Amino acid sequence: MAAKPATLPLAVKKPVSLLPIFLIVLVDVFGLTLVFPLLTIYAEHFQATPLQATLLVSVYAGCQLVSGPLLGQFSDRFGRKPMLLISQVGTFFGFLLLGQATTLWMIYVSRVIDGSTAGNLSLAQAYIADHTEPKDRARSFGLIGVAFGLGFFIGPFLTGYLVHYSLAAPIYLAAGMSLTSILCTLFLLDGGPPPQPEGIGLGLTKDGAGPGPGGKRLSVLQFGKYTQYFSRPVLGGLLFQYFCYVLCFSIFTSGFALFAERTFHYHGHPFTPREIGYLFAYVGLLGIFLQGGLIGRLVKRLGEAPLISAGFLALVAGYVGLGLCHKVTPLLVVSTISAFGNGVLRPTLTSLITQRAGRSEQGVVLGLTQSLQSVAAIIAPIGVGLLIQHGHLRLWAFLAASAAAVGLLAARRGSGREDHGALREAAGAPNQPTDLLSHRRDLSSHRGDLKNQSSDWKNQPGD
Repeated sequence: MAAKPATLPLAVKKPVSLLPIFLIVLVDVFGLTLVFPLLTIYAEHFQATPLQATLLVSVYAGCQLVSGPLLGQFSDRFGRKPMLLISQVGTFFGFLLLGQATTLWMIYVSRVIDGSTAGNLSLAQAYIADHTEPKDRARSFGLIGVAFGLGFFIGPFLTGYLVHYSLAAPIYLAAGMSLTSILCTLFLLDGGPPPQPEGIGLGLTKDGAGPGPGGKRLSVLQFGKYTQYFSRPVLGGLLFQYFCYVLCFSIFTSGFALFAERTFHYHGHPFTPREIGYLFAYVGLLGIFLQGGLIGRLVKRLGEAPLISAGFLALVAGYVGLGLCHKVTPLLVVSTISAFGNGVLRPTLTSLITQRAGRSEQGVVLGLTQSLQSVAAIIAPIGVGLLIQHGHLRLWAFLAASAAAVGLLAARRGSGREDHGALREAAGAPNQPTDLLSHRRDLSSHRGDLKNQSSDWKNQPGD
């Protein structure tokens, strides 16, 4: 039986130290999380209404939805490093303009600039995949998880401290972090084009895997081609659950600062970015403990599918509790509960989604999850802003809980069905392996056949 072009293995580039890319991601996340807790309150100081403030999130996400796939496609053609530099420079100038803003429209322009070049983290993931063998990629991607954990703890903590001086102080520090990231990329990161699929000179990649470790990428204008993934059994349900999760997350993140300053008091004054930053730092610290090994033990003990249900249950309980509490101590309790839900859902859902996608479809499916995240971040802030603007604070929290509840109920089409069936390669192709181990053996055999037709990737020249 002829081998399918779409499963061509990639010629992985020679291994390089991943320390530079780790530092780059860490600094980028620092910059993101420094601004994250104060953006909407910062906009209010320029007479923005709650809706105008939350729409800043929608504007950024809308620009990212269009630009992200384009940056990914350009990086497949021209290399990761040049596109990473373009993305970082856009972030740097976006932060500078944000810090120097004197009117609301300048804040909007800053978010357009940043969103139009957003892609730092996805390009970093592609770089890691380029320079690691498939068997080592999960461990290497763990570096990004570590960077996120540290960033979501240290970034908001610094924001809580720096707003004592001015609201713009964390933004200027974020710009400095972004400049540091640019210098790290420029001087520490190896360049060169991404690897090509083996057998590219043999005519084996027609309609198959394109450049890059994940296969061909789709742009936002090709959204119609995504529908096939939603129609597949289990995978479609998992994607819908992922959308419910990111919608719930977007509802919370776009509205919490405005909700907190109107609901909670500390030492006699309403919550400010200082208290909000410290609260996010606490949640980030919980995330470090969770990602530092606890989630792995939970997956081994419970399995991914039950853990997904537990995560959605935690979000429902946490956000319902958030809507009912008005004191700091209950706030810490519900934040702990929701932090568990957020901490387990993203990695477990992503894991099951990638296991249900074919090997050559990884780039498309991961791009689809990023697009779903952008769509959620576009639509959620609109409803959030309207609710808060009209004083419906409790309904805002219940809306986030409702999105999580829908994700839980959707388990019977997604993670719940996955739990009752053996993992196998997706795409509904005939003669699929009945379990993941068989799938890996078939891939190993297929890879050996192709190596008889093309040179070994280890003999290919590096940068």
